[in-house]
Amino acid sequence: MNANQTRKKVTVALFVATFLAAIEGTIVSTAMPSITGELKGIQQYSWIISIYLLATVITTPIYGKLSDLYGRKRMFIIGALIFLTGSMLSGLSQTMNQLILFRALQGLGAGALTTIPYTIIADLYPFEQRAKVQGWMSSIWGIAGISGPMAGGLLVDYISWRAIFYMNLPFGVVAIYLLFTSLRETIEKKKRYIDYPGIAVFTIAMFSFLYGMTLLREGSAESLPLVRIGSFFAIAILFFILFAVIERRSPEPIIPFQLFRNRIISMANLVSFLLCVINVVIIFYLPLWIQGVYGKPATYSGLAMIPLSIAWPLGSILAGNWIAKKGLRFISVIGSGFLLASSIGFATLTASTSIVLFIVFTFMAGLSFGLSLTSLTVAVSSAVGWEQRGSAVASNNFIRTLGQTIGITVFGLLLHTGQAEVINSAVLAASLHTIFVWVAVLSVLVVLVSLALPKLNQTEQQRRIAS
Repeated sequence: MNANQTRKKVTVALFVATFLAAIEGTIVSTAMPSITGELKGIQQYSWIISIYLLATVITTPIYGKLSDLYGRKRMFIIGALIFLTGSMLSGLSQTMNQLILFRALQGLGAGALTTIPYTIIADLYPFEQRAKVQGWMSSIWGIAGISGPMAGGLLVDYISWRAIFYMNLPFGVVAIYLLFTSLRETIEKKKRYIDYPGIAVFTIAMFSFLYGMTLLREGSAESLPLVRIGSFFAIAILFFILFAVIERRSPEPIIPFQLFRNRIISMANLVSFLLCVINVVIIFYLPLWIQGVYGKPATYSGLAMIPLSIAWPLGSILAGNWIAKKGLRFISVIGSGFLLASSIGFATLTASTSIVLFIVFTFMAGLSFGLSLTSLTVAVSSAVGWEQRGSAVASNNFIRTLGQTIGITVFGLLLHTGQAEVINSAVLAASLHTIFVWVAVLSVLVVLVSLALPKLNQTEQQRRIAS
């Protein structure tokens, strides 16, 4: 088998793994009513998704660092096996507590599937091809956004909600087999230091922070005391400080702080954070506008969001094809321009705004995410050499997930639907208008930070990679 065929097999394996990780959120959300109905745990509804995200966020930088130490292949296979084990056990769950526990296990493996594939692509392909392949890989998230709800609905209606977890098994096994038999790595054999104190402290800090954010989002509805919520943030701050001290002294830190001295990485991570704050708000609140303000059914809101899911992969593919010719900063600036235009459009929405205009704004938002996030992924993976690439890509994925977590929590505090159980469309429209105005303000920041990104041509980029 020649090198080109081998590389294609590895790429297929990575695409499959990325699709499994990408579809997990949307397909599970569709099945939640059936799951809580059978397992009798509506009060634990949010934890089915939250615990998965918690585990994924915590393990993303850890897998990135371990892949630098022990190789991408080994850590990917370990993560994939944990993910598949969690999937199988989730499908076998008999109680909500069991499902929450096994979803946490699934998330512990998902951290590898969301970050290592991008790192392997950066290792396998030269700069120009890398951009195209990573563009196609980024488009998978848009494809998953379209197919997830449909696949979840079909499986729940005609088979069982348990099938949404079992479906991961055959695809995951194929991905592991292809990667195991095709990817060849040369890892220097030497005794390696694992930053166990850093891993433990980071886990406690992130769990406390994200759990505190979850309680903050739910606090107003459940009248939780502020002291209880604040205690988790206090613990998080304390352990983050301790983590910083440990990492500065560690010979192999989980998150090498020197990465952030690299202007490309620091600026790309800042843009990524802002983009993902905006991204999660648009994805969650636009359907609410359709249903609560326009008064349309859920199916209609799903159809109205399809332009975003189509434009996202389109933007990713365009970015992959243009990056080598136009440059990373150019693509990011163009993407941020589309984002600003769409955000201003959302901020001007009223109950009488044409659905055609709504679809145009939504399409521009999807195009911006595809263009910008793909170019930023390529920028981060190309800014360092092999020995730090896993940590660099993982830091970017970590920042993105953190942005989504903070975004949905903070903007959730601004959302009001009225006092009664029935949504008051006027109150909802007013609160969503406030949210969309703030999104427009953040979009201005995205444009400004994108303009501040270093301007590197292909020759300079290649020199950085080789050094």
